[in-house]
Amino acid sequence: MSNKVIAIVVDGMRYDKACESLGFIQHLVETNQAALYKVKSELPSLSRPLYEVLLTGTSVSMNGITSNQTVRLSTEKSLFHLTKENGLKNATASYYWVSELYNRAPFHFIEDREQEDESKPIQYGRFYWDDDYPDSHVLMDAEALRRKYDPHFLYIHPMGVDVKGEKYGSESKEYREQILKMGSLLAQLLPIWMKEGYHILITSDHGMSEYGNHGGTTDGERDVPLFVISPRVETGIHEEVVPQLAFAPIVCELLGIERTGKMTSYRLPGMKEMVYGG
Repeated sequence: MSNKVIAIVVDGMRYDKACESLGFIQHLVETNQAALYKVKSELPSLSRPLYEVLLTGTSVSMNGITSNQTVRLSTEKSLFHLTKENGLKNATASYYWVSELYNRAPFHFIEDREQEDESKPIQYGRFYWDDDYPDSHVLMDAEALRRKYDPHFLYIHPMGVDVKGEKYGSESKEYREQILKMGSLLAQLLPIWMKEGYHILITSDHGMSEYGNHGGTTDGERDVPLFVISPRVETGIHEEVVPQLAFAPIVCELLGIERTGKMTSYRLPGMKEMVYGG
């Protein structure tokens, strides 16, 4: 069984709108090819703190990344550090804040746009800084990295849904359209990745309020989806709400590496034991 993982974090995509709009992915759920969970995000429901939560499995009071204005390298071990330490390759196509958390802060817009250095936590990276950089380009940047470097862990982070949500609100035509576009883009890539045997996770950092903001405690701001396509996970809709702190240890399990001591020991409902041997 493969130990390669692709994780897509669609920034600002709330649970209910994802369930309504990601038609092909919901088809996979309906036909028992994918699992769906609801995740309750950590607080504050803001991007930079939650990138750190997703990638290190630590809470903001532990890691100190408490706001979007906390511009410094993380002091925690991320999934990038762990894959590198375990002799696995990693890559990402992400917003530049991810680079600032794990490779260098502040971000150098010329030198850090494209990164290829296996000695760094993020070994292969393509980073953007315009919030409206097209989601299609982010996904193709990631697919180019996958085809060139064949990473064990590929982290993909498009921003378009968040941009439309903040501008128009979660109940707007524009916000729903952007999630529909993301669904269409993923529908082109998921069959390729599934055929090649990747474990695939699709989630978000935070949701979005009807007023076009986030950072607070409402369900709209905190509830996000987690779709999992993997032979290790039972398909269908799971009722138990998953804590966001469980994301990093779930990825570790699918990669076949040990989680850090700071990560939760939470076990995803429907996760099957690894079977060894032929």
